[in-house]
Amino acid sequence: MLSDTESQLLREHLILLVDDDAGILIGIGKSLKAKGYNVSTANSGEKAIAMLQEHTFDLVITDLVMEGIGGLDVLKKAKEIDPEIMAIVLTGYGSLDSSIEALRCNADDYILKPCEPDELEFRVAGCLDRLACKRKVKLYEDILPVCCMCGRIRDDTGVEHGCGHWVSVEKYLWKRAGIAPSSTYCPECLKKVQEDMG
Repeated sequence: MLSDTESQLLREHLILLVDDDAGILIGIGKSLKAKGYNVSTANSGEKAIAMLQEHTFDLVITDLVMEGIGGLDVLKKAKEIDPEIMAIVLTGYGSLDSSIEALRCNADDYILKPCEPDELEFRVAGCLDRLACKRKVKLYEDILPVCCMCGRIRDDTGVEHGCGHWVSVEKYLWKRAGIAPSSTYCPECLKKVQEDMG
């Protein structure tokens, strides 16, 4: 039994399940929903692409072989729309060539049908864990560490995050943006300096 917190975290992940077989959509969709995932379904590649353009998903699970737009095209479009989206290719026509092609198109996993619900759940959880890690890393990369005492900035350019050298704001701006700062006073500080000088 999932805790309330675990259930809430699962519901926050939006999964798009794509297959032209209604039985697969119902069976896999029901299995994932029973685990607490928020699942939307599309019965064609065309519908899947329209949904990807209208909504943000964390994971797309797509059949490889479908009438019209196939799974690889859905995969390519999903990654084009959102490079961070995770993707699992699900197919009953497994071959070395198709798995290599799926990986070349940036699939994050590849599963043969029919698959056991536990196996699919394991693969889905793995993809969503990797997505959470990628988002966490991106969050830390977007934070600019500034010393609260001296005001220097840690410049992690070209080195492992957290291992950069601490440099002055002026040096950082010059190096990263080609901006040459000029020292001056803001109006509040100027007023304070004038008051102190008396």
